[in-house]
Amino acid sequence: MKVATGTGAYKYVVLSLLYLGWCVSYVDRAAITFAATYIASEFQLKPSDLGILLSSFFLGYSLLQLPGGWLADRFGSRPVIVISILMWSVFTAFTGLAWSISSLVIIRFVFGLGEGAFPAASVKGVAETFNKDERPKMSSLLMSSNYVGSMLAPLIIAPMIIQFGWRNVFHYIGIAGLVFALLYWFLVKPIRTVKGSPIEEMEKKAINKEAFRTLLKMPLMWQIVAVWFGLSIVNKGLDSWMPTYLMTQRGLNLKSVGLLLPLPYVLAGIATAIGGWVMIRFFDGRERYLLIGSSILTAIFVYCMYTSHSIAALITYQCMAYFFKSFVLATCIALPTKMLPANLIGTSIGMVNLGGQSAGFISPLVIGFLVSAFSNYDYAFSFLIAAACFSVLVSLFIRTMKSSAYAQHA
Repeated sequence: MKVATGTGAYKYVVLSLLYLGWCVSYVDRAAITFAATYIASEFQLKPSDLGILLSSFFLGYSLLQLPGGWLADRFGSRPVIVISILMWSVFTAFTGLAWSISSLVIIRFVFGLGEGAFPAASVKGVAETFNKDERPKMSSLLMSSNYVGSMLAPLIIAPMIIQFGWRNVFHYIGIAGLVFALLYWFLVKPIRTVKGSPIEEMEKKAINKEAFRTLLKMPLMWQIVAVWFGLSIVNKGLDSWMPTYLMTQRGLNLKSVGLLLPLPYVLAGIATAIGGWVMIRFFDGRERYLLIGSSILTAIFVYCMYTSHSIAALITYQCMAYFFKSFVLATCIALPTKMLPANLIGTSIGMVNLGGQSAGFISPLVIGFLVSAFSNYDYAFSFLIAAACFSVLVSLFIRTMKSSAYAQHA
């Protein structure tokens, strides 16, 4: 399939479907965090066992980030996206059939493998559909779906678990994913590059070994990976453990958690949606300042969140932490789309997500063991704050150019 730029309303149809696909993926993956207390009760699990379970998805997910991006660059985004949705939906449904903690861990690991190719392929889909000037804004807008999906998950999953039981919930959302995969396959078609486009010759080629090796040797790409790794420690740690923390440490029930947890994702969705525009409009060539400031503020608000004495203050500070960490996500996704041609976008986003999802494997696991070892969350939250400070440190060394300079360089 040739890399393409869409015209008219069609490109926004593709963007809408990719956005919906992200929302479905986040509802599917978030279901386990709301079912965690029920699963722990049924299988008699300790916090460290839950940490292993929550991390197993991210291990599989991280392993497919770079291969998924390469496959999307090599064969186009459409087949990679559809196969990914089909695979994760099947194993979402299988989660409800688990008979032991071991079976759950294996199912969640394979579920992560299935979903792992989707992130890079979806941003590749944006690069195939929109022209180079639009890509940073559209890719960060697409990433805001992460938080819309996370916002919807408690509103959908918590009442369903209460009504139908945790096992049936996984069956239902797995079936919904299979339906969406068919919808995407029939509505999205390969698009050919507009003849005479100045980017046609460069961008219609599939990635080759030389381009892949060159990309892997770019220090700036690995700096971006490292920044998002640090903030993803915060991101995945809070996403995975906040429902359990609020229920076991702050005395809330599942219904209350389901109503309160969507609020931080509203702020996160707004920040991610506008992040690409903010980067280009105010920080073009100076992206490190956006990364540094956002990472510092994330660390401050995570500290304020944990030390707060009321639920209202805790949720308020969590909202602010999610708002500023989401500017880091938007920038780390938008920067490669600004710097690189379309035939490298899938692989570059796979690299960024490799950092993020590696953190997704590490963070829930470390938090689980810290809580088990010390019987409180003090060291767990210190771990999250230290990770945000790591991102600040790496961001100090990032050097970028203005968009026009990258265009000339290309």
